[in-house]
Amino acid sequence: MSKLKSVCVYCGSSNQVDPAYLELATQMGQAIAKRGIRLVYGGGNVGLMGASSRAAHEAGGEVLGIMPHFLTKWEKPNAAFETRMVDTMHERKWGLFAESDAFIVLPGGIGTLEEVVETLSWQRLELHHKPVVLVDRAFWQPFVDLIEATIVTKFTPEAFRNSFFCVDTPEEALAGLEAAVAKG
Repeated sequence: MSKLKSVCVYCGSSNQVDPAYLELATQMGQAIAKRGIRLVYGGGNVGLMGASSRAAHEAGGEVLGIMPHFLTKWEKPNAAFETRMVDTMHERKWGLFAESDAFIVLPGGIGTLEEVVETLSWQRLELHHKPVVLVDRAFWQPFVDLIEATIVTKFTPEAFRNSFFCVDTPEEALAGLEAAVAKG
């Protein structure tokens, strides 16, 4: 039995993206629910955030959104499931971190990049040992290349290569996270 009970999904909030990204998010939400894992996310009902959370909820899964009040000007929470309202982005990120055993990072923009970099930075500083997976190798390759450049130039230790892994499908992501969490 996996110890993975709750996973944070970082992802984009744009509805303007290629529909393939929205489909990936839908499949991720469905796969999370199918495994009986709670999906924790940024609380919006738009873009990949909305697609993954709605899919998890519609598949019978538990969903927790965490959203700062000010974001409701642009993103509305989904009334069908729990959304915890907070005051700041820092409170949001801390809530996402505290409520999750692991992190799934789907394609996204600057906000998603900021979230994954902070999560990996905290891991590098040994503030946590929660596994991180990037989903969609082609999308994430430039980010992986940048991380590799920081390792090659000695700004980041070689062991950092083990801080995350990349996959292409929701099933690969969840299987990898479950194995990592089970190892402790």
